[in-house]
Amino acid sequence: MRIAFDHQAFCLQKTGGISRYFFHLAEQLEIMGEGVGVFSPLYRNQYARQLQQKIVHGGYVKDYPPRCADAAVALNGVLARRQLRAWQPDVAHETYFSNTRSGSDKTPTVLTVFDMIGELGLDAKAQTPAQLKKSKKYAAVKHADHVICISEHTRQDLIRLYEVSPAKTSTIHLGCAVATPADTLALKIAKPYLLYVGLRAGYKNFARFIQGFASSAQLRSSFDIVAFGGGGFSAEERMQFEALKLQPGQVRQIDGDDLKLATYYRQASAFVYPSCYEGFGLPPLEAMANQCPVVSSRTSAMPEVIGDAAEFFDPLDLDSIATAIQNVVNSQTRTNELIAKGLARVEQFNWQTCAAQHLALYRSLNSPAANA
Repeated sequence: MRIAFDHQAFCLQKTGGISRYFFHLAEQLEIMGEGVGVFSPLYRNQYARQLQQKIVHGGYVKDYPPRCADAAVALNGVLARRQLRAWQPDVAHETYFSNTRSGSDKTPTVLTVFDMIGELGLDAKAQTPAQLKKSKKYAAVKHADHVICISEHTRQDLIRLYEVSPAKTSTIHLGCAVATPADTLALKIAKPYLLYVGLRAGYKNFARFIQGFASSAQLRSSFDIVAFGGGGFSAEERMQFEALKLQPGQVRQIDGDDLKLATYYRQASAFVYPSCYEGFGLPPLEAMANQCPVVSSRTSAMPEVIGDAAEFFDPLDLDSIATAIQNVVNSQTRTNELIAKGLARVEQFNWQTCAAQHLALYRSLNSPAANA
């Protein structure tokens, strides 16, 4: 089967979760013996560089000229659509949202929706109903022949907010690679710490996590907090740490690659995930894969993804946050239990299964019944 992926994610992102998803998907489908083409004439994505070059129709550039990124992505779109259509795929999987269909009208088009954050008013880009219907995402959903959602929770939000027929949608969970001790650095962190990963503002609920932590005399006297990624602390965040009378350096931010992150997962007393909304929530699975106990909010897609492999809390309740963390870090029995449950849970989320489910969907769109 000939499966085409368009340019968008590989031009828009140098790294990032969306392009990594399509990297793993293309990689696994090629291993399974399918014909795979990634059409991105000039891409700046690190994951695309790792794909076998026989499937990547394009060349790598370190970056686009300053202030020319939007024009470069648009030009890539024009060239990529020509290449993709000339290749005559059996299915075209669009890697982000565009007003323009990547494949021809005769080629079944698939789209993946990762979350409905903007539509739910959870970020600064919240959209009114009128704005929503003018968005590229809305246009992409409408012209797609099928829409994949990465969780059932996201699928239900999509159906409700976009008035999409349920028959046009399906849920396929993401995969997660299980790490090994060899995938870590020789790095020893002296003081016990709680790990937080990713962006911190708004619905990510980092500020309330800090408040919950600081409300517990036992936690604040025994643990640090490491915030991995997400950029340096803002002035507002630093003011919060001071107002809560946390020790200088007790909450610290670091950056690094996947290897460094795996090391921090492995040595953390617990991974804390306080987000109020996620379309899927990959970090808890990454923690599980690295034998780190998970303490998480019980909202949106988290229970669907995490199952019973975490200590859950109400993300709006400071006492609930503190108590859940204490239930884990103060009990080696509970820690060991969550590590074991986490390893079993993460086995259900692998890229081989994810790719096989995508392939089954692609084939269904090319069946005689679908074309009748």
